[in-house]
Amino acid sequence: MTDFGIKLQQWYQVNKRALPWRSTNDPYKIWLSEIIMQQTQVVQGERYYLSFINNFKTVSDLAKASEDQVLKLWQGLGYYSRARNLYATANFIHEELNGVFPDTYHDLLKLKGVGVYTASAIASFCYNLPNAVVDGNVYRFISRYKGVYTPIDSTEGKKEFALLADALLDRHNPGLHNQAMMEIGALVCRPSNPVCAECPFINDCYAYAKNDVSSLPVKSKKVKQRSRYFNYFLFVKDEEVWIEKRTEQDIWKNLYQLPLLETKQPLSKEEIKKYQKNKIELFQSCTHVLSHQLINARFFIGGSGSHILNGNEQKVKISDLKNYPFPQLLVNFLKEKIPDWED
Repeated sequence: MTDFGIKLQQWYQVNKRALPWRSTNDPYKIWLSEIIMQQTQVVQGERYYLSFINNFKTVSDLAKASEDQVLKLWQGLGYYSRARNLYATANFIHEELNGVFPDTYHDLLKLKGVGVYTASAIASFCYNLPNAVVDGNVYRFISRYKGVYTPIDSTEGKKEFALLADALLDRHNPGLHNQAMMEIGALVCRPSNPVCAECPFINDCYAYAKNDVSSLPVKSKKVKQRSRYFNYFLFVKDEEVWIEKRTEQDIWKNLYQLPLLETKQPLSKEEIKKYQKNKIELFQSCTHVLSHQLINARFFIGGSGSHILNGNEQKVKISDLKNYPFPQLLVNFLKEKIPDWED
């Protein structure tokens, strides 16, 4: 093992967090944790992981659930395509692979929703295969440690960082090495306010020596955010409420919502009356920020309503709303307007 590997793994053994997925090499549990932890903070993702494990002990248990059940458990975690891919992959493994996870890097890559990072993580953590993991934490650590200014979101950058990560990899214990690389990036080489004084590589770090830690890693692309205008209608009568399912290739696919009218600009009360014969009142407005979209939401309350908005609405009992997965934007509104809806 190199001096780098010795320092890294010694640091990890002393400082690693006790996370539930670190006490197993079950590929189902590792896969589940990696999918959940994408774009997610550990403090939030851990409770979702435990909830999934408690509800679905095996990948076949997950496959036998309904998609609504899976999306409901995922509710509030965001990036719902991860949940849909999770469900599709569970069904594939259950039906086509007899419930047995692939045990090679290339076969893992064939699974829906599993990319280079996730395949490398499962391969090394579960099967001790020499595949270097490169996630956001690893990009950040390597860029500072080696002084790499190539943008991490460029094709050239992805290739360069993959080669550097592979060169640093401890091939005798790749799973432990990969865990340690991610952990030092998460706990020490943080995006802001890194604790360089606690880093075992402080004397070898290019960025620290050049006083340029805050400049790395480099990203070339800026996220373009577009605004959308969502007008939701809450129609309640006899303890029943109208809802509909989002089925288009769009955000929140297969989640449920109140009847929605999307417009290109804010809708006035006068314009609302063109769509509904019932008396409609504006209850509240709010904005919901997504990675690439800014949702300007307005919630209107009326009478019993009708099917004239989209034609695919359905009536459900308020007491049954808890069984349907909703985007967090709708969850927040329903909690305020119907406080007991999830009891």
